[in-house]
Amino acid sequence: MTRLFALVSYAYQSVVAIALIFAVSHILAPAAYTAFSLAVASSQLLCVLMFEWLQLAGVRFLAPARGGDAARLRWSLLVGAGMSAVGLLLVGGLAGLASPLSPALVVIGLALAILQGFADLQFMMVRVAGRLGAASLLMIVRASLLLVGGVAGAFRGDAAPALLGLACAQGIGLVLGWLAHASSLQIAPRDLLKTHLAGFCRYGMVAAGASVIHLSVPVMLRFLVIGRIGDSGLASAGFSMALDVLQRPFNVLVAAIHTVNYPDVVIQFEHGTKESARTTAARLFEFEICSTALMLGGIIAFLPDAGRLFVPGGILPSFLLTAPAATAFYFLHTQLQTTVAVVPHLQKSALRLVVIATFQLLATAAIAASALALGATPAETIALAACATASIILLAGKPTLQFGATPRPLLMGVTAAGTTLIGALSALPSYSLAWLLGKVALAGILTAIIAWQGDLLMTGKRRSASHPDDNDRQGASLSAPRAPEIP
Repeated sequence: MTRLFALVSYAYQSVVAIALIFAVSHILAPAAYTAFSLAVASSQLLCVLMFEWLQLAGVRFLAPARGGDAARLRWSLLVGAGMSAVGLLLVGGLAGLASPLSPALVVIGLALAILQGFADLQFMMVRVAGRLGAASLLMIVRASLLLVGGVAGAFRGDAAPALLGLACAQGIGLVLGWLAHASSLQIAPRDLLKTHLAGFCRYGMVAAGASVIHLSVPVMLRFLVIGRIGDSGLASAGFSMALDVLQRPFNVLVAAIHTVNYPDVVIQFEHGTKESARTTAARLFEFEICSTALMLGGIIAFLPDAGRLFVPGGILPSFLLTAPAATAFYFLHTQLQTTVAVVPHLQKSALRLVVIATFQLLATAAIAASALALGATPAETIALAACATASIILLAGKPTLQFGATPRPLLMGVTAAGTTLIGALSALPSYSLAWLLGKVALAGILTAIIAWQGDLLMTGKRRSASHPDDNDRQGASLSAPRAPEIP
């Protein structure tokens, strides 16, 4: 039941984040929404850049610790977070000098990144203490506060109050996290503190570096495209909304799958036979690839309907032009960041993950910049970035193939056919409720058939013989990169 509640919390965060984007886009003028979108994306990137290494190191070292050792580790993590906050102010302040954002947005964005970093760290401490339900509830509460704070601030008519509302929500979430789980702290001696920080750096920084580089790819695309088309028109607002909305579903779905299924993969890799490790990993890949592929088809099928219902009329044309390419890009981007990274994570090949992420960043930057210089539209630029990402996936898949955890070809073929059929539903009219419900029913039937045929949902029910809490701790020690939680 607790695992199911954790899945629900991820789904709730995704829905609330999308609702926030739609609400703010309706309230703010297009230019103000573009500034808000750029500020939030930049804040996310800075937060991951400066705090992700502590998240990864925290679950690795804190999960098995007990008593005084855990209290000293928590102190060292907070010291590391304080150092990261100072570094974020320096790095972000220098970056803000060259940013097109106003000084007020830069300052609030930096505060937002710091508050989110500390809140995420606190939620992680609750999670590794064995309180998955409490951590999930805290994430639900924070998502609700973000919606209320962002919308309330947006009613002031500018991007800065909307961003300030998000920062206040993160601050309240941090306080609630401490009240819900006031972990004991014990000041670590200087030598032990240095040892802890060195261990955090060795393990966390390399793995976090890959996450930072991957997350910088869509941010880089934003700045390249908006720098070309300008940030004050309807086209830039529609483009920004497409990138804002469509990154969430894939990230949240994969994060939920990993939360429930990834611990079994780690257990089998560490303690099972080679065959059981391959089988369990292959099942994870099947669940992950098939579910995200079907989501790809579903999003494309209902983009016109969702746009007509929720997107402001002025920016709807540019949104619909960019959204299909953005959907394909985020589908491939998610596969590269998570699915392709599973085996390197199991083998602790963090440096390989950094190399892969760097190649994606360089390839997409070169292709996007060249395309824009030749007069490509934002949709064409994102489509070319998706092609570059697909090429990197092909080049980076060697460890997975060598490991032998290959999904069933027949299931992959059936899923591809089903995804195509579902995506083709976008051509059907749906202005009437009957047509819309018919499309929903047909897409649901095709999804259910593929899920049943592939026995996908059984992945979430398979458990090793060890205790669930042990599974959680061992799974957390090599967890895949997490998705950002701020909308």
